Amino acid sequence: MKLGIVGLPNVGKSTLFNAITNAGAQSANYPFCTIEPNVGVVAVPDKRLDRLAEMYDPEKYTPATIEFVDIAGLVKGASKGEGLGNKFLSNIRECDAIVHVVRCFENDDIIHVEGSIDPQRDIDTINLELILSDLEILDRRIDKTTKMIKADKKYQADLDFFKRVKEALEEGKPARCVECSEDEAALLSEVALLTNKPIIYAANMSEDDFANGIESNEGFNTVKKIAESEGAGVLPICAQIEADIVEMDKEEKELFLSDMGLEESGLDRLIRECYSLLGLISYLTAGKPEVRAWTIKNGTKAPQAAGKIHSDFERGFIRAEVISFDDLMACGSMAAAKEKGLVRSEGKEYVMKDGDIVLFRFNV
Repeated sequence: MKLGIVGLPNVGKSTLFNAITNAGAQSANYPFCTIEPNVGVVAVPDKRLDRLAEMYDPEKYTPATIEFVDIAGLVKGASKGEGLGNKFLSNIRECDAIVHVVRCFENDDIIHVEGSIDPQRDIDTINLELILSDLEILDRRIDKTTKMIKADKKYQADLDFFKRVKEALEEGKPARCVECSEDEAALLSEVALLTNKPIIYAANMSEDDFANGIESNEGFNTVKKIAESEGAGVLPICAQIEADIVEMDKEEKELFLSDMGLEESGLDRLIRECYSLLGLISYLTAGKPEVRAWTIKNGTKAPQAAGKIHSDFERGFIRAEVISFDDLMACGSMAAAKEKGLVRSEGKEYVMKDGDIVLFRFNV
């Protein structure tokens, strides 16, 4: 999974990126300090994998990972090449989802490119640039489809749908807000529109906001309302808190978060929100050689899940031996679970569940 972190200059993108990836991207009080997209790969925290590691004492421990891309700050006119516009937009296009950092904190020492704090305006600025870029791409697809109709009238429905999407974009609405059937959604995914990508708005607030209660921050309430109207995710976060806890050991971190009234770090919350937004789950494999988490789409059947490990596993799939994580923990060992009949043999139609521990049987 590849997530692009975007936002106007000086909203806290690189500070947040540094904190969650500990990758050391340059952070400075002026636009475009991030010239090339910085990339950081982060392990997905999973306490279930930790418990399996305690049980099996494996030679290798492999969590699922997420790739974060810190993309250069956007300005008005990016869709026409202003600032680092074209490069910025191409970098977003390569991502599976967007984390849009919105500044909701006041700080006279950190200049705002527009001179004031206004989450609605900032979100509109970036969305407009993405929409303008999408309109160019969609116009090309409409032209192509119009020509295809001359040869085959069956493409008329496609053309009508694309025109409906264009109308929404021209009204300032992102493509993901357009109601569409399953077939239309599949058609739209082929066009690779920026505003069709899943998005999480990360409302970047101050430590005081978290201490006083996030609802007291009007900027956050504005971002939350926008996210709800778009069916997008929203995440209250403090990039400075995330930067502070990077250097702490586990006990210090837990105590600090507790004092702030938080149960987990912003990174953990962000990852959970991303999994939910993208409809992802994890299944697990466990043994002495390795314990590992594998990320799949919710609704994936056993053979396709096996194919994540190796294409031969899918091609020669025979069955999957499955037990839920909770059942294994309750039994204390795989041998005890088998004695109680809790290890199931599942076939090709089995739909994988989050936390399934699996051994695939195959033959090629």
